Amino acid sequence: MKGLKCGGNMYVILVYDINLEEKEGQKVLRNVFKTCKKYLVHIQNSVFEGELLESQMAKLQVELDKHIRQDKDSVIVFKSRHQRWLDKEFLGMIEDDKTDNFL
Repeated sequence: MKGLKCGGNMYVILVYDINLEEKEGQKVLRNVFKTCKKYLVHIQNSVFEGELLESQMAKLQVELDKHIRQDKDSVIVFKSRHQRWLDKEFLGMIEDDKTDNFL
């Protein structure tokens, strides 16, 4: 997970894709989910969001790097200076209270 540095506070949307073809995949999935949940709000399946300090983002990255298999799994982090710069639109699903903190 390179290139995640950003100065000060940041609004983050994190998505991950864990390869479950091997037995080890379920353990990786559990660990990645638990790690993300410590720092961000779970909004949908493999999607998390929230505001983080640069130091928190660095800790999250270090913890995820312990679990992610570089050749099998992926994590994508979308960053913005502030939540207000993002619009959210629901397509094909019922709005859920878990996403109230998202525009």
